[in-house]
Amino acid sequence: MRRVAITALVFALALAAPAVADPPAFQISLKNGEFVPSEVQIPAGVKVKLVVRNDNKTPSEFESNQFHREKVVGPGQEITVFVGPLDAGSYEFFDDFHPSTRGRLIVK
Repeated sequence: MRRVAITALVFALALAAPAVADPPAFQISLKNGEFVPSEVQIPAGVKVKLVVRNDNKTPSEFESNQFHREKVVGPGQEITVFVGPLDAGSYEFFDDFHPSTRGRLIVK
């Protein structure tokens, strides 16, 4: 009898659990030594997924000191970086292998 009660409780909790939605995704490319787009608007207070594709012929490193991420992306490859939730504002990211290549997350 106790096993049936525990099974029923587990089943009820599973049905009551809220559905977990995938975080919104945003695409960023590295092309000709630039981030495209160079400004990406994302919602405040929400975890988001950034998909960064390197269309250059050399490796790059997607990095941000402000949202504490650093990841190498090889030529012709893509990486996924999760950020947030972030407060409203502007957050810089850059290619650490090519420091003049810069972009921004605009969080609203």
